Amino acid sequence: MEVIILLFIVALAVVVDFFWFDINGKRWGWMKSWTKLQKGIFFSCFAVVSVLVYLGLGVEFF
Repeated sequence: MEVIILLFIVALAVVVDFFWFDINGKRWGWMKSWTKLQKGIFFSCFAVVSVLVYLGLGVEFF
């Protein structure tokens, strides 16, 4: 259950930053010419890496 909450928080933070906070395109401007598929792949890989890091750092507590 904690993993799902963590994933939700990380995904929500990235999505809010991408669509709401970064109005001028300064942080995410380098992705401007990317297609929706490329952005989807990037964010999917980001989520997978976040889960792996979380599991890797917390494996001793399981």
